[in-house]
Amino acid sequence: DKMKEMNIEIYSKAGEGGRLFGSITAKEIAEQLKKQKGITVDKRKVLLNEPIRVLGSRFVEIKIHQKVVTKIRVDIKEK
Repeated sequence: DKMKEMNIEIYSKAGEGGRLFGSITAKEIAEQLKKQKGITVDKRKVLLNEPIRVLGSRFVEIKIHQKVVTKIRVDIKEK
């Protein structure tokens, strides 16, 4: 329940129309979650259909247990 209220910020270089140079992966989200909130999550537990390639906010699912999935807000901002 605590994780539902969490949000992390990731800064990345972006080009025209808010498209990122590169992309934000599950590994980066897991690293930032540990760095910003002190929560260790295996990158395989971050459920992304595809890497994030645009600026903005979105909810990303984190699998905590076999039957428990929560969401955190990820804000992608321009560097």
